[in-house]
Amino acid sequence: MTLLAEVGWGGLVQAPTTITWTDITQRVDQVRGVVITRGASDERSETQPGTATLSLDNQDGWLTPGNSASPWSPFVRENAPIRISQAVIPTRSGSSPYPLAMLGDDFDDNRVNTTLWSTPFGGASETGGRMRVPVTTVSTAGFQTVREWALVGSKLTAKLVTLPGANGSSAALASMWVNSTTSGTRLGWRYNAVTGVISAETQTGFFDGTAVGFAYSAINHVWVRVRESGGTVYWESSGDGFGWTVRRSLATPAWVTSQTLAVEFPTTRTGGTNDFVEWDLVGAEVRPRFYGMVNEWPVDWEGLVSKVTISCTDLFKRLNRLPLLRSMVTEQIIQRVPVAYYPLTEPADSISAGDLSGHGLPSMAITQAGAGGTLTMATTEGPAATGDSTPLFTPSTATAGKYLTVDLGSAAQDQLTANPPQIEAWFKTATTGRAILGLYSPDLQYVTVLSLSASGALQIEWTVTGATSLTVETVGSTSGLNDDNWHHLVYDQRIGVAWVDGVNVDPTLAPTPGSDQRFLHIGGYRGTRLWNGALAHVAVYAANVTIGSALATHYNAGANGYAGEAADTRIFRLAEYAGLLSVTVWGSTHDPVDSQGPGGSGVVARMREVEATESGKLFAERDWFGLAYQSRDVRYNPDPASETFTIDYADLEPGTKLSADDQKKINFVEASRPGGATQRVTAPESILAFGTYPPAGGTLSLLKTSDNSVLDAAAWLVSRYAAPAPELREVAIEAYTMPNFLDILDAEISSYFTVFNLPSQAPASSMRVTVEGYTETLKEKSHLIGFHTSASATDSVWVLDDAVYSVLDSTTRLAY
Repeated sequence: MTLLAEVGWGGLVQAPTTITWTDITQRVDQVRGVVITRGASDERSETQPGTATLSLDNQDGWLTPGNSASPWSPFVRENAPIRISQAVIPTRSGSSPYPLAMLGDDFDDNRVNTTLWSTPFGGASETGGRMRVPVTTVSTAGFQTVREWALVGSKLTAKLVTLPGANGSSAALASMWVNSTTSGTRLGWRYNAVTGVISAETQTGFFDGTAVGFAYSAINHVWVRVRESGGTVYWESSGDGFGWTVRRSLATPAWVTSQTLAVEFPTTRTGGTNDFVEWDLVGAEVRPRFYGMVNEWPVDWEGLVSKVTISCTDLFKRLNRLPLLRSMVTEQIIQRVPVAYYPLTEPADSISAGDLSGHGLPSMAITQAGAGGTLTMATTEGPAATGDSTPLFTPSTATAGKYLTVDLGSAAQDQLTANPPQIEAWFKTATTGRAILGLYSPDLQYVTVLSLSASGALQIEWTVTGATSLTVETVGSTSGLNDDNWHHLVYDQRIGVAWVDGVNVDPTLAPTPGSDQRFLHIGGYRGTRLWNGALAHVAVYAANVTIGSALATHYNAGANGYAGEAADTRIFRLAEYAGLLSVTVWGSTHDPVDSQGPGGSGVVARMREVEATESGKLFAERDWFGLAYQSRDVRYNPDPASETFTIDYADLEPGTKLSADDQKKINFVEASRPGGATQRVTAPESILAFGTYPPAGGTLSLLKTSDNSVLDAAAWLVSRYAAPAPELREVAIEAYTMPNFLDILDAEISSYFTVFNLPSQAPASSMRVTVEGYTETLKEKSHLIGFHTSASATDSVWVLDDAVYSVLDSTTRLAY
């Protein structure tokens, strides 16, 4: 195994596809090792933020923050992206022809392995832990194997570390070829330093007229490989050596299946200045172990020796420091990037209303029309699921009272000129004939007013000619909106369509192309038709596509907080609020969850509510800036054929423990849901034998949508933990010494494996366990993993007439 530690200087941890990574592996103190923690201690605990700790050589001062002489300055700073992997180098076994996947070299001893590379030529060498091949005008150069390899059903992989430069040459090439027995018949990858193109080629006579080329990317083409499978050859590239993208494919040439092959890494240059190309980690199987950010760069000295010991945290660090969420309505609106957004949720003593669009627009001023009337903030409860308090507009007459006005400014005006506005608002009134809002240009050439008619129907009023009398279109199907209840309105001016309470109420309104609109009035229009009631969450958008139907779904955010949507959908929604676009969902059991409409808690806390409600698992990915969410059925009835690995007890390290205690015992559960009943489930026999064991925290509050679902969740908990069996909770493995180390490294949270040949004192000769988390230490020639585990049988469910899962009083637990 070879450690890989890389830092993305100047990159954004939340944008992994834009990061150019720098390998700092040579700086890592592999005697002290890299320590990584991930997951939870047991299945009853929440997964914790993943961490990594490593010590780095800083003798040149390049890792000293603020050192302008560092080539990485000024990006040696907190929150720098970091990723850590293990590159597993294959070994050759058996007899020739060997599968090409067995050709492996990490070049770390600075001595050419002549067993693998029989003929380095042209000055090619192993230098600085890499294959270094000169790119010179003197002669061709390269590394080459003897003819003893097969590509069928196998692959050749390498990391392209250092590119040659054009350097004034007319041709400068560096390649990775699988060679046939015929000179010039070969396939592989070629980099052209003059054009900056890397190409996937299958050559005959040293030429491929259909080569597929790409502008080389230090992000996407760091790793390259050729792979044959099922009669097809694939050319693939990768940014991390783990996730691969197919760049070209074609039917396997006949020579690939019939000949014994050789591998070559050659170079050539015509004219210009000499330099070199460097390759590394040929044949490596990469397994990501950590992805996150550096918390600090503390510089320590021991005499004249300088070290930097860094601690790193995965994406939960970023998520945990996000501001508290506002209501779902607000978060949904912000996700749509409005030009202007005035939620009107200020405290009661406020004398203005602020913009939350993030564009720094002016606040709205309370404006007096005529004499009398009031406008008091935080007086009326907002839409049902928001938890907001909103202003109450109480005019004396239709022309005497207070309303809100603002000049949105020239930047907003430009956006609304380029794209006709889409307008969103919530309103509540018992009065007809009043204006909800007005949006207009300084010269009144372009005006849009949303109002209620004398029958309480929605009206769209507009002009594009500056006419004093606005054109009025009444949506007849909407009468009665003056029922003193909250209603949601969306008007898409681009296409002339309106939605009320999430329903398309009239698709036949005339589109009204606008221009120069920058003045916004809320609760009236230019001192007339003053609103008598409440208004909230007014937003103006300037999208270059029609978004009205998407905005209409915000009705559910305010009316019911999306109550009833599936748990995985809720996780996706909350992730979007956090600006996180990558969520992987495992499993298929996703019950409906209740509203989380009001604001006031963090996004992680909201996700944890869903996780606890569904008995799921939430954790950060170890290879990507993303979350994984597992439903509870991921753990149902582990299939022996799908075990990640098996291991003999004799191969375990000290620290493996069998536990039998009351740490997890639960035989008494009271649970409730928002607006529902409080219910109790008990295990009388367990209570009689051991006493009462409620869950930590007492009564469970679950985001269920029915009392029956709450009862099912409580019963599930009691059935699993009223009488927990003895279990292995810690399993320590030195993966480096195991022949199945790749399988061990593939073990993920909720993976399962079996320990067999347990000592005679154990309750069974073998025990299957589920991974809850782990602590691993990566050192030179060592990879010790201490798995935190639980008994897989805890999650078994009843299967009718199944020999294993229908044993009376043993495995007849009903699935939930």
